[in-house]
Amino acid sequence: MAFSSTSNGNGRRPGRNIPALAEINVTPFVDVVLVLLIIFMLTAHVVEYGIDIKVPKTATTQGDTKDLPVIEVSKSGTVYFERKPANIHLLVDAIHQKYGDHPDAVYLRADSETPFDPIVQVLSILGAAKLPVSIVTQPLEKNARR
Repeated sequence: MAFSSTSNGNGRRPGRNIPALAEINVTPFVDVVLVLLIIFMLTAHVVEYGIDIKVPKTATTQGDTKDLPVIEVSKSGTVYFERKPANIHLLVDAIHQKYGDHPDAVYLRADSETPFDPIVQVLSILGAAKLPVSIVTQPLEKNARR
C-alpha cells in the first residue's frame, strides 16, 4: 500500500496560506434579479384584472366610452356591479346612489356564453327603472369568416 504525504513540514497542507475572502460575490444575485425584472416587465401588461368576460362580436359598434355604470354578467350568470358581486334586486338603488338619479345610460357586459335568462332579468329590472341600457360588444374582424 502506497502512502504519500504532501506536507511542507509545519503540519499544514500546501495552498492553505491564502487568507479567506470576506467579500460576497453579488454577480449571481444581480443576474437573478435582472432576469426576474425582465419576466415581470413582460408579463405585467398581459395580466388583466377583473372578471373574465368575452363579449359577443357584432358587425357595427360605437366607440363611446363615457363614465357610466357598468353591470357585468359572467358566464355562470353571476351579476356584478362595479366589479363586485351584486344582488340583482338592489342594482337600481346602487346605480342611483353612485351615479345620481338620471345616468345617461348603463353599460351591460355579458359573456357570449352566458345563458339568456340572467341577461333578460337585468334588462327587465333596468327597463322598469327607466334606465337606458347600452350593450357592450366587440367589432368583428374584417377578415373573419362567418
